Amino acid sequence: MTAQDTSPSDVAVLVCSADSRAKRSPIKPWGTPALKRKLISAGLLIALLSAWEFAVAAFNVSSLMFPAPSSVAMALWRGLSRGLYWQHLETTGFEMVVGLSIGATCGFVLGVLISEFQQIGRILFPYLVSIQSLPKVAIAPLMVMWFGFGIESKLVVVALITFFPILINTLSGLAVVDEQRIDLMRVLLADRWQTFLYVRLPSAAPTIFAGLNVAVVLALTGAIVAEFVGAQRGLGVLLLQAQTNLDTAGMFAVLVFLAGIGLIANVSVRRLERTVLYWAKRREEK
Repeated sequence: MTAQDTSPSDVAVLVCSADSRAKRSPIKPWGTPALKRKLISAGLLIALLSAWEFAVAAFNVSSLMFPAPSSVAMALWRGLSRGLYWQHLETTGFEMVVGLSIGATCGFVLGVLISEFQQIGRILFPYLVSIQSLPKVAIAPLMVMWFGFGIESKLVVVALITFFPILINTLSGLAVVDEQRIDLMRVLLADRWQTFLYVRLPSAAPTIFAGLNVAVVLALTGAIVAEFVGAQRGLGVLLLQAQTNLDTAGMFAVLVFLAGIGLIANVSVRRLERTVLYWAKRREEK
């Protein structure tokens, strides 16, 4: 076929086929980068557990001091099969979710008020710094004295622990806003509420979710600490019972269970972030 015999439609077909071949990525033997990271992470975990098992057997370490991973796995399986963890998980999970909801809501609302009305921030700042400097573990017994051994004291402790990460990240996010967008809203004669809703809040949302990622892990920590002080049910109580019975493998099993809960909670918040902040997700994909 000569150049004279080639029609414009033939040229378009050739260009499209060349384009599709260029865009077609070669088959990689190890899959996507995400799959590679997961395989490396799983391999690292297997290597660490194998080294742990070998070290315990080689140095004849007492199971009361440091149990082998196989013993921890057996204790974890016994607890799961008997339904031991689930009844306590209901209590701890309720404390974690409700306390986080209260703390995050209060932190977000106060952060917005301080950002919009700076006089409120100047008045409350010394009190907020003073409360933040107090170790929450130290005030947990006081909460039990005030609110009793029921669920209320646990909710207060969790709310206090999760309040400040959300407050600080809300203030940080609302403080960093593109001034050109603010000027555009002024040109459009937008009021304060419209500027906050359409410019300031979307700009601060990634920073607020970063604080929520931290707060969700701290919520689990706060619930366990509150249960240590005084409770009848919960994973913290189960951990104390294993300690009293010198069941070190059982303690490790509860810790593994807690680590799984924390991981699931963090992944859930990240998925919520990707769903809500769809525009940020698109920028990452590009």
